[in-house]
Order: sequence, then structure tokens, then C-alpha cells
Amino acid sequence: MQNDELQRRFAALTAAHIADGCIRANVLVRCAPSGIHAVSPGDRIAGRVSPARHVGSVDVFLEAFDSASPGDVLVVDNDGRLDESCVGDLATIEAQTAGLSAIVIWGLHRDTAEIRAIGLPVFSLGALPTGPQRLEPRHPDALISASVGEWTVGSNDVAFGDDDGVLFVPVARVEEVLAFAETIRNTERKQAEQIRNGVSLRSQVRFDDFLARRSTEPSLTLREHLRDVGGEIEV
Repeated sequence: MQNDELQRRFAALTAAHIADGCIRANVLVRCAPSGIHAVSPGDRIAGRVSPARHVGSVDVFLEAFDSASPGDVLVVDNDGRLDESCVGDLATIEAQTAGLSAIVIWGLHRDTAEIRAIGLPVFSLGALPTGPQRLEPRHPDALISASVGEWTVGSNDVAFGDDDGVLFVPVARVEEVLAFAETIRNTERKQAEQIRNGVSLRSQVRFDDFLARRSTEPSLTLREHLRDVGGEIEV
């Protein structure tokens, strides 16, 4: 699926819908650590991962831009460091000019005001004024993969993100996950509308029936019951 189609489909979804779609599709839910947030609240991202492992110099980003496709998301692995920033305004505007659609940083950024003015979505662990004061050997997989928290991602993954955070889905499963996410969204919209019209969620999901069944089937879970009645509550 091309990046423009990913962005079109995700425009009517949320990261939470994608996570629920992963659960429904039996795809491992790979969320970036909860500390990663958008520099500009409300920003959203959807695009194939373009990975880069940072070791103190911006050249790895410039090289990544040369090989990236329009709409890709630069995923920067700075090992979650909190003692330096690794992306600033120049790297951000260069990424935008190169056609990338967003940046996700397992680490910190700086030049917050300038990044907000540029308008390219940037997600990071936060801001720090100082840049790197080190230069370490380049990782052999510097442009092949990037770690974000406990997950390692690459060009075979898609990044999705909004105000709830960022998560990654394998390219090979993204169509299936999106389809489930859209079904879940549609059902939840109907449920919300019924609540506004006076029909409680408990009534809609036949919660009394669930309690009665569970009294004779102790192992029954609410999620299993919801599958039977067509409900969509994943949390």
C-alpha cells in the first residue's frame, strides 16, 4: 500500500483503532514507549518507516533522505537518550523538503518553536537545548533498522501516530489491520450514537446476559461475549 493511501485511510481513524485492529487480526501490538508525543499536539502520521540509527552526526539522516520514498516516516534511533537532542530544525526542514511526511525519535529534539513553524509532524520523548557532543562508530545496520523502545522496525513496517502515541504495523498485514480498524470504528460510532440517544452501553452489549453466562461459564471473558453480540470494546 502506498503512503498516500495509508494517509487517506488513517485520516478517518485513530491510533487506538489501529491498535484494536492489530488485536483483532492477531498482529503483535507494537507501541512506541508512552513518553513519545507530538511536538505539535494534534499532529498525525501514517507512512512506511525509513530507519536511521544516530551516533552523533546528522549525516545518517541526510543519507536516509536520499533513499526514502515520498511520504515515508523517518524513524530515528538515538537509544532513548535523555542527555542530548538529535533532531533540530535543519534536519526537520530537510526531511520535509525531501518529501518525508513525519519524524519519530527514540530520543529528544530541540528547536521546538522552529519545528512547530515548519509544520512537519515530529514525535519525540521531549526537548533539550543541547545537541550531541559525541561521535561513535556507525552501526552496521544504520539505514536498515531502528529500535524504538523494545521494538526494532524497518522499511517493512508502517508507522501510525496521533495524540495517543505511535505504533508500528508490518507492511504485509497493514491492509488487514486497517480493514478491522475501520469496522471497529464504525461499530463504536453507532454505539456512541445510541448512548447519546439514551440506550446505555450495558444494554447494547447485553451485559446482563454476559453476567448470567459467566455464572455458568467462569472462564468466559467480556471480549468473547462481545464477539458473539457484535460489540467493539477493546479496553
